[in-house]
Amino acid sequence: MTSLLPGPLVDDTWLAAHLDDPRLVVLDATALLPSPRHDGDHRSASGCPGWAARHLPGAHHADLTGDLSDPDAPHHFAAPAPDALAAALARLGVGEGSEVVAYDTGGGIWAARLWWMLRAISVPAAVLDGGLAAWEAAGRPVATGAAEAAPAAVPVTPVPRPELWSDIEEVAAISRGERPGTLVCALPTGGYDGSAPTRYSRRGHIPGSVSLPGRGLLDETGRMLPRPRLAEKTGELSDASPIVLYCGGGISAAGAALALTLLGRTDVSVYDGSLEEWSKDPERPLESGRVWLRDASLPRR
Repeated sequence: MTSLLPGPLVDDTWLAAHLDDPRLVVLDATALLPSPRHDGDHRSASGCPGWAARHLPGAHHADLTGDLSDPDAPHHFAAPAPDALAAALARLGVGEGSEVVAYDTGGGIWAARLWWMLRAISVPAAVLDGGLAAWEAAGRPVATGAAEAAPAAVPVTPVPRPELWSDIEEVAAISRGERPGTLVCALPTGGYDGSAPTRYSRRGHIPGSVSLPGRGLLDETGRMLPRPRLAEKTGELSDASPIVLYCGGGISAAGAALALTLLGRTDVSVYDGSLEEWSKDPERPLESGRVWLRDASLPRR
């Protein structure tokens, strides 16, 4: 069956025209992750209260701090095992034949994280460009209050795509130059170079990685930059393969993965544990300072 979704990114016009399609499930993936006030300050919370206050009509809240994370993992926001993820999605009305549009109120990174998790078990999914802000800016209606419970769904049969994830040993081998690949850190600049407080025990980036802040791939309204501009921003990665993205917990990395996917890249993976897992082991090295990914639109010096 031909997919309903036109690609990994949809705009508010497309979504408004398809909102009543029974195949489509809309999920608000917002979570709260305030900037750390000091090293080790990891605070996160569900975005469910905000969803109850204002959400797209018919949307349900996908809790990436709860049902849609692995409670037994040693780091936050870990992707659940495929069968556990399928069961959690079924409780949100996502079943066989469903397609998902994810959105958030945090610049798209949470929606991209959910999109990546769904993609990793072969569930058709897309991200609403600009999220709730873009929807409201277009004058489209919002709903308030807790939505009706999602109808029971037959869980999807997950078809895992393990190539979309990288683990700590693969990352370590790339960092040491023992296997091909380019490590890309999607944290803001202060998180990458160690100049800003971190949620974790140690500051810095994984040796050998370059900086590509995920937020820098969005325009001032929170929408993804046009493809030509994305190509300029990521130009120096054009000859790099494969690409392994990381951040603090695999969230901003998913936003960068969305941008690269829009450019047609199929050799991208996300290091799920990211710096939270890496920094816990004192034997894993971290570096400070700056090694930027040069914007290809800028003249060479």
